[in-house]
Amino acid sequence: MGAALPWTSGPRGTAAVIGWTALSAVLPGAAHLRAGRRRTGFVLAGGFLAACAGGAATALAGGARLAGRLADPVWLRSLTAVAALAAVAWFALLVRSYVVLRPGRLPPAGQVVSGVLAGTLSVAAALPFAVAAQYALVSQEALDAVFDAPATVAAAPTGAPVPADPWAGRTRVNVLLLGGDWQPDRVGVRTDSINLASVDVRTGDTVLLSLPRNLEKVRFPPGSPMRRAFPGGFRLPANPDGSREDLLFSVWEYAETHPELFGGRRHMGPQTLKETIGHTLGVQVDWYALVNMWGLARMIDALGGLTLTVPADIVFGKHDEGLIKAGTRRLRGADAMWFARSRTNSDDYTRMGRQRCVMDALLHQADPATVLLRFTELARASKGMFRTDVPRAVLPELVPLALKARDARISGVQFVPPLVNTGDPDFSLIRRLSAKAIRESTRTGARSTAEASAPGRPTADPSGSAARPRATATPRGICAG
Repeated sequence: MGAALPWTSGPRGTAAVIGWTALSAVLPGAAHLRAGRRRTGFVLAGGFLAACAGGAATALAGGARLAGRLADPVWLRSLTAVAALAAVAWFALLVRSYVVLRPGRLPPAGQVVSGVLAGTLSVAAALPFAVAAQYALVSQEALDAVFDAPATVAAAPTGAPVPADPWAGRTRVNVLLLGGDWQPDRVGVRTDSINLASVDVRTGDTVLLSLPRNLEKVRFPPGSPMRRAFPGGFRLPANPDGSREDLLFSVWEYAETHPELFGGRRHMGPQTLKETIGHTLGVQVDWYALVNMWGLARMIDALGGLTLTVPADIVFGKHDEGLIKAGTRRLRGADAMWFARSRTNSDDYTRMGRQRCVMDALLHQADPATVLLRFTELARASKGMFRTDVPRAVLPELVPLALKARDARISGVQFVPPLVNTGDPDFSLIRRLSAKAIRESTRTGARSTAEASAPGRPTADPSGSAARPRATATPRGICAG
């Protein structure tokens, strides 16, 4: 041990020390083996390869379900701790690997150069684990800000799922997706974008049922406080200018500002709107998710913009001072939101289409690489822009279902003219069409699953979704108007 080794002297020796130290960053134990410490080297290398194999097996076996587990606060805390410890361990490993190569036998210049590079390598090797720990911590803070951490699955309106069947026998999950416009300088919440996503829990096939914000004479469930207040439908006196506030988009806000209808109970807007939408469509709404439409602008900016094809010039602003010219371009957040929400020379139904287009583009242009690169900015931008009653305990199951739905069939019905007269809606027709759309989606999904499972057919992927093309109305990121 005391004799100098030929490879530890001169320029070649310096390069060898640096090289074996660097190799130890990707294959722990390499430097120890080169230095003759075989037992330690084999233990380090074997442990590392076993950990890699175990991690790969866990990722392959877990699939989308593993992504769901990462929404669990216990898993996130564990991941934060493990990543932080790994950062410290990798730093110490690189330092130790450099030491066992006996850099003290190098010439003075070689000691300085190898020492600086080894220190840089040690920090660089630890950095990915430190970033992972930071991401896990930021994720936990973001989830805690949106979801009720102590909530349990039993808090779900449809009962507590059993471990073997997280959906308690349900074949579909119905989530109300809302776009609101609350601002610090604006009173109340108005739900301008109203969509119900009915998702098949087996296939991920989704039916989007879109209701216009200006639906009049809204009916409420029998026996509800709003039904007792408005037995003939939601009607209020018109404003002096002839405009109306008794439209579907103001149901949430009306319930919020009239607690006397609910025996003094406050914050009844979300539950009232869920019940109203469920009654209108003839389904049971499990949960809602409300997104601040203007908050999306911050997320789009955090992603670096959104590529959209604008079919015609869009004029916007209080005095029509803004303009988004037609053509395909990358829009910053504010322009993307004006594109989605401008009413100038437009109607609510065209706006509904543009809003759905922006949401679709945002969903599919937020690729994993971009999200990871801008993760902290996205988490910071998302603060204060979501509201939901989804229990935190349901997330480990809901996340895999959302990932499955992303690659499944999406069909939908928009209840707008001429299909539905928004001033005098045929609610029986709306319910029949909703039931038909869900029934056809379920039948198609069941047939596709049976075909995929037949001999000679492609099998289902690990997440449980059969391999099949995704039905979409327009190319990714393009608004056809």
